[in-house]
Amino acid sequence: MVSAAIHGFFLAFGLILPLGVQNVFVFNQGAAGRKLRRALPAVLTAALGDTILILLAVLGVSVLVLSWTWLKTVLFAAGAVFMLYIGWTIWRDVSKPSSAGVSGLPAKQQAVFALSVTFLNPHAILDTVGVIGTSSLDYTGWAKGAFTLATILVSWVWFFGLAWAGKMLGSLDRGGQLLRGINRLSALIVWGLALYMIGSVIADQLNSGGGAL
Repeated sequence: MVSAAIHGFFLAFGLILPLGVQNVFVFNQGAAGRKLRRALPAVLTAALGDTILILLAVLGVSVLVLSWTWLKTVLFAAGAVFMLYIGWTIWRDVSKPSSAGVSGLPAKQQAVFALSVTFLNPHAILDTVGVIGTSSLDYTGWAKGAFTLATILVSWVWFFGLAWAGKMLGSLDRGGQLLRGINRLSALIVWGLALYMIGSVIADQLNSGGGAL
């Protein structure tokens, strides 16, 4: 059971560490909010979203999802469109004259965006469902429970830590220049990921002969 928990810990950490839309969004809200509690809607929603994906993966949804090749195309297409919108929203907000005094998105908007970058993020879904779901097949009973709990714990600790790191960096800002730079970088990263998704959709369609979904 201990080895299963260790496996789950390092596996989840390896998946969540790379820079992605979830990480960018949570860090951005931590930096903009100046106080950690202002970023809690983003943190809690992102962590809950990951928890749901992990549980679905461990329960066997991975086999179903990975067997539907058209679903991957749909997820990438929908995710790309939404990432373009998120990037535009971040860039638009930071371009406003009052952006130096921003305090992050409102709680409801944070929750909606966090849900979107979780469930409309093909990489998050495929990594969680594919990698964690497949790895969980090696365990049963208490060992599987320990593996699952460890992966979920990593997600919660990571998002809280990410928001805290954003808050610490944001607190060093005086005139809003640092925050504007963070937001612009965040928008560019989100747009880059969107373009990557669009390229993946086009490549898949070309490889499949341009057939219908």
